[in-house]
Amino acid sequence: MKLTQIAQHAEDLDRAAGFYSALLGTAPAAVFDPPGLLFFDLDGVRLLLERGAPSSVIYLNVPDVRQHVAELEARGVEVVGAPHVIFHHDDARLGPAGTDEWMAFIRDSEGNTVGLVSHAFDDGTIVPGTPRD
Repeated sequence: MKLTQIAQHAEDLDRAAGFYSALLGTAPAAVFDPPGLLFFDLDGVRLLLERGAPSSVIYLNVPDVRQHVAELEARGVEVVGAPHVIFHHDDARLGPAGTDEWMAFIRDSEGNTVGLVSHAFDDGTIVPGTPRD
C-alpha cells in the first residue's frame, strides 16, 4: 500500500499557494477553483489544500530543521515549537540508526500547524539521502 494524498485546510488558495510554494520550493501542480482545490506533488504524494478539508498536522522532511526554521523565522513565519531532539534512533525501525530526530513546528498561512523533521548524527552531520533544499 502506498500513501497517495494528504488533505489540509486552506481558506485562501492564493495565500496558501504562496506560502506552500515558498516552503516546498516548488509551484503548485494543479489548481481547480472552483471548487477550491490546490495540489502540490511531494515526491509522488499529493498535498491537497482544500477549503472544505479539516485541519491536520503534516510533517515535512527537511535537511536541517534548525537552519530551516531560522530561515523561515527570518521571513516572518510563526514558529510554534522550536527545533529540538525528540528521539534517538538506536535502530532503523523508525529512522536512520544512530541518529537524533529533530522536530519543530510552524504555523502556515491558513493557521494550520506544520511539523518539520530532520535526522542528524551526534556530530551534527546530515544523514545521507536526506532531501536538499
